[in-house]
Amino acid sequence: MKTIFDKTVRDELQNRGQLLRNDSRQQWGKMDVVQMMRHCNKWNKWILGQGNYTYKQGLLGKIFGRLALNANTKNDKPMGRNMPAGAFAIKEKGGNLEAEKAAWAQLIDAYATYKNDGFIHDFFGRMSKEQIGIFVYKHLDHHLRQFNA
Repeated sequence: MKTIFDKTVRDELQNRGQLLRNDSRQQWGKMDVVQMMRHCNKWNKWILGQGNYTYKQGLLGKIFGRLALNANTKNDKPMGRNMPAGAFAIKEKGGNLEAEKAAWAQLIDAYATYKNDGFIHDFFGRMSKEQIGIFVYKHLDHHLRQFNA
């Protein structure tokens, strides 16, 4: 399975991210291309621990999170369409796609030295590094596929 902790996978994601243009149109969902990149950048900072985050699993996650995590990280099946963005939804329109792509590149590179041992997903709960690697890849792949990249 693909993982963000593999350099070839990071390179693939970097290359696909650079294909995005201001006129790239989504195949599903409500976010435009800049909102999607901003969403991914904010989400990656959360995973990487770049910011002031309180990590806590919610009640529904405590009930169903482990089952959902295992279903999402046990195979190569891509994430489905129209998944909720939750706390990482981006409502603001407009922005600089090239600046977001530059931030994307730096955040993707930061996974080469991932060290956020305190990470707890708000739904899945504690995740192994292997599970984090697979899930991060699937999340980013989901959004790149959303824009045909």
